[in-house]
Amino acid sequence: MSKKIIELPDACLEYFPGFFSQEESDRYLGYFLKSIEWQQDKIKMFGKEFLQPRLTALFGEKEKSYTYSGITMLPEPFPSPILNIKSKCEEILGEKFNICLLNLYRNGSDSMGWHADDERELGKNPVIASVSFGAERIFHLKHQKDPSLREKLVLENGSLLLMAGTTQHFWKHQLPKTKKKVGPRVNLTFRKVY
Repeated sequence: MSKKIIELPDACLEYFPGFFSQEESDRYLGYFLKSIEWQQDKIKMFGKEFLQPRLTALFGEKEKSYTYSGITMLPEPFPSPILNIKSKCEEILGEKFNICLLNLYRNGSDSMGWHADDERELGKNPVIASVSFGAERIFHLKHQKDPSLREKLVLENGSLLLMAGTTQHFWKHQLPKTKKKVGPRVNLTFRKVY
């Protein structure tokens, strides 16, 4: 299995293209599009409420809620397809995860703004395993203290991106909108909530 180390200061980033085969990825994408009860939450920004420009779902162990951007989500139990993906990530990465936030980007108008996954319940140095199925999208990173440090990655169908170490302390990331005609992308972000 190929692995690419993304060499950035103050970060630990590893990218695994083809973590899942094309056939597996297409099957998982079909499952997530048909079988998940997606929701569109409101977030507060600058004192106003907006619908998030993507759909989400949360799965995990009981009593492990997850809060971000003023939204508290309670997880549904892991279905077996997510458990299978989780097991493969845990085996390769040597980490244990107890929660999975899913994002559905329906088309190029859906996006995620600049942020760091630095919520207190994720521990001192959060470990996040991000698996992508469906349309390729460009993932942006920027250093919080040195604006000249930026990186772009194409997240491919069936890929895994690991963000660990001090990444969330020093870097923000986003998935911007695109004018290109793109199909749906489902992103699973495995985390450990303490």
